Amino acid sequence: MMRWRATHAKLALSAIGLAVLTGCASVSLDQNITRVNDEAGSFTGGKLTLARTQDERNQRAQAAHALLAQPLGQTQAVQLALVNSPSLQVLLAQGWAESADAAQVGRIANPIFSFERMTSGPELALARALSFGLLDLLTLPSRNGIANQFIEQSQLRLSSEVVDQVTLVRQAWVRAVVAQQSLKYARQVYASAEAGAELAKRMQAVGNFNRITRAREQAFYADAATRLSAAQHQVTASREELVRLLGLDEEQAQALKLPERLPDLPKRPLDPQEIGSQATRARLDIRLAQATLDVAAKAQGLNMVTSFTDIELTGRRNTTFDNAGGTRSTARGWEIAVRLPIFDWGGMQRASMNARTLAAANHLEATVRSAGSNLRESYSAYRTAYDVARHYRDEVVPLRKVISEENQLLYNGMLISTFELLADARDQVSAVVAAMDAQQQFWLADAALQASLIGRPTGTRLSAASGAPTGSDAGQ
Repeated sequence: MMRWRATHAKLALSAIGLAVLTGCASVSLDQNITRVNDEAGSFTGGKLTLARTQDERNQRAQAAHALLAQPLGQTQAVQLALVNSPSLQVLLAQGWAESADAAQVGRIANPIFSFERMTSGPELALARALSFGLLDLLTLPSRNGIANQFIEQSQLRLSSEVVDQVTLVRQAWVRAVVAQQSLKYARQVYASAEAGAELAKRMQAVGNFNRITRAREQAFYADAATRLSAAQHQVTASREELVRLLGLDEEQAQALKLPERLPDLPKRPLDPQEIGSQATRARLDIRLAQATLDVAAKAQGLNMVTSFTDIELTGRRNTTFDNAGGTRSTARGWEIAVRLPIFDWGGMQRASMNARTLAAANHLEATVRSAGSNLRESYSAYRTAYDVARHYRDEVVPLRKVISEENQLLYNGMLISTFELLADARDQVSAVVAAMDAQQQFWLADAALQASLIGRPTGTRLSAASGAPTGSDAGQ
C-alpha cells in the first residue's frame, strides 16, 4: 500500500511539472524580429536584424560601406539605418529583454526545499520539506494568458518604435537634401545682391543714384549675406541630424554623399478612398491599445483572487533515529499555509486594477476615435503639399522662366536697366526656392502619411513656402 502511494505521488508530481512546463509562455529574439518585419514590412523591407556576433557585425559594416559608395537615396538611407544604426540595435535588444520579462510573468516561483537536522540526547531527527505556492499553480493558466498578452504588447510597441525611427530617417533625409539645394540658390542670390550693391555704389559715385536707392541695394545685399550664412549652417545641422539617425562614425560621415535634388513628384497622389480604408483595427496604435486593455482585464481577474489571500502547500518527511535503542521512525505528512486577510483585505489593490482597466478601455476608445481623424489630417497635409508643389512646378516656375527670358530680351534692347535685370533674376531664384520648399513639404508629408497609415501618426503641419526677398522688394 505504501509503495502504491509513493508511485501515485510521483506520477502526480510529474503531471504537475509537465503542466507547468507546457503552460509557460516563451519568446525568442528571432520571433521578435520576424514579427517586426511582418508588421512593418513597408518600413523595414524585411531586413531588420540584430547583430550578436562579430561576423554579423562585419557583414553589416560591409553592407553599410556598399551603400555609402553611391549617393544615398531615401530608400538607401533607410537600408543604411537598418544595418548600421546602433539606436535601432538598442530598440531590438530592449524589445527582446521586454518580451523575456513579459514571458517571466507566466512562470511560477520555484519550489523551496528545506532540510533540518536536530539532536536531543541519543535521538537524531531529520526533517525534509518541499514547499510551493499552491495558488500560483492553480492560477497558472491565467498567468500564462497575461504573459502572452504582455508579450503581444511588447512586440507591438517594438514595431511602433521601429516605424518611428524609420520615419525620422526618411524626414531627416528630405531636410538634408533640401538644405543642399537651398544653399546653392542662396549663393546665387548672394552673388546677385553683391553685384547689385557694387553697381549701386558706383552709380552713386558718379551721381546717377541717390543715397536711399543705393541704401536699398546695400540692405538687400546684407540680408542675402545673412541668409547665406543661415543656409550654410542648415546644411551642417540637417546633415548631422541624418548622420546621427544613420548611426555613422566619423569615417562613414565623411563618405556620406546625398543626391543633388529631391525625387520628382509622383504622377498622381494617393487615392483618398484607398487611404480611408486603412483606418481599421489593423493599425499598430489601435492594436497596442487593445493589447493594453486585454492585459489589464486579465490581470484584474487574477487580482480578484490573489488580493485576498495566498496559499502554500508543503510536503514533509521527518525521520527520527534513536541511537540508544537502535530504532528509526519516519513520519510523513503535508501542511497548507493560508494568509489570513485580517489587516489588509486587498481593497486598494482591486481599486487600482479597476482604475487601470477603466483607463485602458477609455484609451482604446480614444485611440479608435482619433485614428480616422489623424489619418484624414495626414492625408489633407499630403494632398495639399502635393497640389502646391505641382502648382509651383507647372505654373509658377515656368511663368518666372518666361518673364526672365523676356526681360533678357528687353535688356539686350536697352529697354530696361541692369538693376531691373538683377531684380528679375532674384525673383526667379525666389520662385525656384519656394518651389523647392513646397517639394520638401510634400515629401515630409508623404513620410508622415505612411507612418499614419500603419498607426504611428506624426506631426503634419505645413509651413508656408519661403524664399529669398525678390528684387522688387529690394528696390522699393
